[in-house]
Amino acid sequence: MAAPKRQALGRGLSALLKETENVSSASDQNAEKLVGAIAEIEIDRVAENPFQPRTNFDQEAIEELSTSIRELGVIQPITVRKMGKNSFQIISGERRFRASKLAGLKTIPAYIRLADDQSMLEMALVENIQREELDAIEIALSYQRLIEECDLTQEAMSERVGKKRSTVTNYLRLLKLQPIIQAGLRDKMISMGHARAIVNVENPDEQLDIYEQTIARELSVRQVEEAVRRLKEKDSKAKKEGSSKDSPALPEKYHEIRDVLSQHFDSQVSLSRSNRGKGKIVIPFKNDHDFERILDLLTP
Repeated sequence: MAAPKRQALGRGLSALLKETENVSSASDQNAEKLVGAIAEIEIDRVAENPFQPRTNFDQEAIEELSTSIRELGVIQPITVRKMGKNSFQIISGERRFRASKLAGLKTIPAYIRLADDQSMLEMALVENIQREELDAIEIALSYQRLIEECDLTQEAMSERVGKKRSTVTNYLRLLKLQPIIQAGLRDKMISMGHARAIVNVENPDEQLDIYEQTIARELSVRQVEEAVRRLKEKDSKAKKEGSSKDSPALPEKYHEIRDVLSQHFDSQVSLSRSNRGKGKIVIPFKNDHDFERILDLLTP
C-alpha cells in the first residue's frame, strides 16, 4: 500500500497569505494570524528597505553567503512588513535577501510584521546595530537617526540597543569629525581610538592637520592623544594671552573643573569668575534633543 501523500507546506502558507491579503495594520481583522508568522514568500514580492542604515555591502561576502545558501538554504528568516496585497518590505536581513536572489532562490523564509514607517525605521536601525558589523560612522549615523527621527532620548536609545549611554555618546561624537576624517575611519585608515582623540579638537583645520600627521607618520593612538593635548594647551595659552586685562584669569582648578564638565556633558562648557568669586557656568545645547540629553545628565 502506497504511503499517503504528505500535504505540501506551501499550501498552508498560501492559504494564510490569501486569508490575510487585505491586512495592513494590527487593527485589521485576521491580523493576529499574520503577525509573527513565518512564511515562505516569493522573493519577487519583497522590496528592499528604503530606511536601510547600511550603506556599504561587501559584494564578496554576499557571494560567499550566496554559496552557503545554495547548499544549506536560508537558516535565519529575514523580517518583513506587509505592505499591500501580497507585497512586503524588508525590515532586517537585507544581506540574506541579496544573497538569496544571487543564489537564484524563488522564495525566502520571512517573519511577518506590521508596522508604520517610524516603527519600521526604529526596528531596522536597532536590529542592524545589534546584528550587523556596521562601521563606526554607520553606527553613529544610526544612533543619530534613532534620536532625531524616532524622537528618542539618549537614555531611551541606549536601552533600545543594549549599550551604555557613554558608548552611545562616544559614537555620536564621531559625527563632529570633518567628513574626510569620517571617510578615513570608514576606510580603516585610522582606528576608532584615533578618531576619539581627534574629535577633541574643535578647530576643523587643526583636526585635519592631526589626521594627516596620523596617517603620514603612522602615529599610535597614544601619540595622537599626546598631540591633541599639546595643541589644546597651546590654544588655551593663546586665549589667555589674548584675553582682556579687565577679565581676571581663572585659577587652574577652575580650568580643570571646566574641562571635566565639558567632557561630562559633551558640550563646550564655559566658566567665568570675578575677583570676588562671583561667576557663572554656561552649558550650550544644539537643539531640543541635545537639551533633553543634558537634562538627563543633570537629573540624578
